[in-house]
Amino acid sequence: MLKQKRIYAQIETSDGYRMLVDRLWPRGISKGKAKLDSWEKYRANK
Repeated sequence: MLKQKRIYAQIETSDGYRMLVDRLWPRGISKGKAKLDSWEKYRANK
């Protein structure tokens, strides 16, 4: 199952694999705080 969430939403244990698909890193979120498994910036639309 694929679930879409905002990066600013609270992290839950049921989130599973967390991936960001965006060309730019979001403001106000550190990479450590985001706790992402991957950042797929090259898959985002231009």
